Amino acid sequence: MKLYHCRDSRSLRPLWALEEMGIPYELEDLPFPPRLFRKEYLGINPLGTVPYFVDGETRMTESVAICHYLVERYRRHDLGLLPDHPEYGSYLNWLYHSDATLTFPQTIVLRYRHLEPPERQLAQAVHDYRGFFLGRLKLLDAHIATREWLCDGRFTIADICIGYALYLGSLPLVDAADGYSPKVSAYLGRLMARPAFQRAAALGAPLFG
Repeated sequence: MKLYHCRDSRSLRPLWALEEMGIPYELEDLPFPPRLFRKEYLGINPLGTVPYFVDGETRMTESVAICHYLVERYRRHDLGLLPDHPEYGSYLNWLYHSDATLTFPQTIVLRYRHLEPPERQLAQAVHDYRGFFLGRLKLLDAHIATREWLCDGRFTIADICIGYALYLGSLPLVDAADGYSPKVSAYLGRLMARPAFQRAAALGAPLFG
């Protein structure tokens, strides 16, 4: 089992899940973005993105899907929910919400604040999509009003997937934490206090030096 990773990128999701599960893995740390700074990586993953996950004949590129795969393939439902669970639909919704709704606007911020050359950086896009991200936290804010974790009263990969988006938003890369509600900030604090998160977050070189 091997995971190609850049610190603070979406590959943190499966790396954190692997650390929570205690499954042995090999980690390949890459400079960001690897398609520019490690061009031979395109021979492994034609997208040139991270994560890239290898498990036997299985090859995967989507961070949330890898977390879901690990739960199902290795029957680690201590970190997931079975289909007959009454909160299974909510669990799946949080998994997909984490990337489609929350991480997406952050990628616009990262692109137009950090990745584009100075003459192509767009302050308006950064401002607007930072606000878009914060506005989409309303669902989470309401959901955790009386909950410690997202589903079934316990920590699951749904918390990993949502937690990564909050963590990225709290970094100077996105710089949105001042817009988090007290409940969201407390939830992120619980996530970041987990030893498996701390181990995973410390691995690799920072995205932008």
